[in-house]
Amino acid sequence: MAESTINLESLAPPTELRRAPVVENNRGLGVLTDKLAAFAEGKIPCWWWMLFIPSAFCATVVLPLALIYKISIGVGVWGNNHPVMWGLDIVSFIWWVGVAHAGTLISALLFLTRQHWRTTIGRATEAMTVFSVMMAGLYPAIHVGRAWFDWFMFPVPTYEGMWPQFRSPLMWDVFAVSTYATISVVFWYIGMIPDLGTLRDRSTSKLGQFTYGLLAVGWRGSVRHWVRYETASLLLAGLATPLVLSVHSVISLDFSVALMPGWHTTIFPPYFVAGAIYSGFAMVLTLAIPIRKFYHLEDLITIRHIDNMAKVMLATGLIVAYGYSTEIFMSWYSASHWEYFMMWNRMFGPMGWSYWVLVSCNIALPQLMWLRRFRVNVGLMFLMSIIVNTGMWFERFVIVVTSMTRDYLPSSWGTYRATRWDYATFLGTLGLFTFLFFLFIRFLPMIPMSELRLMLPQAKVRERAEPLPEAGD
Repeated sequence: MAESTINLESLAPPTELRRAPVVENNRGLGVLTDKLAAFAEGKIPCWWWMLFIPSAFCATVVLPLALIYKISIGVGVWGNNHPVMWGLDIVSFIWWVGVAHAGTLISALLFLTRQHWRTTIGRATEAMTVFSVMMAGLYPAIHVGRAWFDWFMFPVPTYEGMWPQFRSPLMWDVFAVSTYATISVVFWYIGMIPDLGTLRDRSTSKLGQFTYGLLAVGWRGSVRHWVRYETASLLLAGLATPLVLSVHSVISLDFSVALMPGWHTTIFPPYFVAGAIYSGFAMVLTLAIPIRKFYHLEDLITIRHIDNMAKVMLATGLIVAYGYSTEIFMSWYSASHWEYFMMWNRMFGPMGWSYWVLVSCNIALPQLMWLRRFRVNVGLMFLMSIIVNTGMWFERFVIVVTSMTRDYLPSSWGTYRATRWDYATFLGTLGLFTFLFFLFIRFLPMIPMSELRLMLPQAKVRERAEPLPEAGD
């Protein structure tokens, strides 16, 4: 019997009912695999070296130098001093944890809700999550001063009978960040296993076959492997989704349990979570848009992806704006002299400029995303992502630093000046993050080939043209 050809256009809905596709240009399955595998197999482009070398310098020279000097001399090399005992270290810690949130949201929550547009960018955001959590975990470890006693923060029984102080917010951060990091790493790695098997089978070098084969842990693509892979992905997505809400809520409790004006508020947990998703999606755009341009992925990271992420940023930005307005309202409505002065000091005090920077970057300028022609403009969205990331860093700066400069007693008032070692440490973490991310996009499958192939029309033709027989047929 001659095979009948299937017209893809006859199976598609009318034009006016179609949604923008996840993958454009209708590539074949083999062509798509060749394009995606070429990132790890092909020649390293020049632009990769131009960006990789400066980040490698910051990661291997600037950051180790800053850490060695700080640990050798002490925390006094930073700008931390009475009354501002938390400075750029805690500001950067909270910022990095916030950046990590978009990866879990895209990979886990959108996976559970079957949002197919997450497929193309999911793997890169998972890597962004893992590397961001690594940068975040570095700050509490060195902030304690005596970094060689960091193991005391873990519940390891010793012959001295010493246990951590579980009432300390530092312990809450340890458990929250370590749990989040563990789930993120496992979810990221398991998602790569089918693609690692593909790279193993395509590799022409002994080293590549051995390395990818070791990482693929015997993947053969059998039905049993796929069933276990799908089950593990579903379970890990279910575990990771609550962490989106819990991790930054726990970190916000570091402030909420304090009696200091500006910190002792119940709005911090949802306010911090919304801000984390806000900055996280901004960082996704900051990374995805250059990758889209340099790797010519316009048909995979489409305008639909950028538009959807802009909508999420707009929604979470409005939640953040609501949090700002609630803080202002409660400082007046509470009739507390301390709360009112704290808010006045944030706006018009010696560091009031930082408050208006965050308002401009997080509230005023992002309102342009109401316009679709702005959301689909790739260059403007890249600029907006940098603006939002800057604004969210200043938000943490305002909460942490300006709240501590003015205490209850005027005699204890002070100011804060960051030193070059504060900036060197933050620059080093930015370099290390970029360094790891460039290694990831070069040697590991940046885009999930196995999942993206399922988004192509060819993968659904047989199911739509030849439905499975009913039970009993």
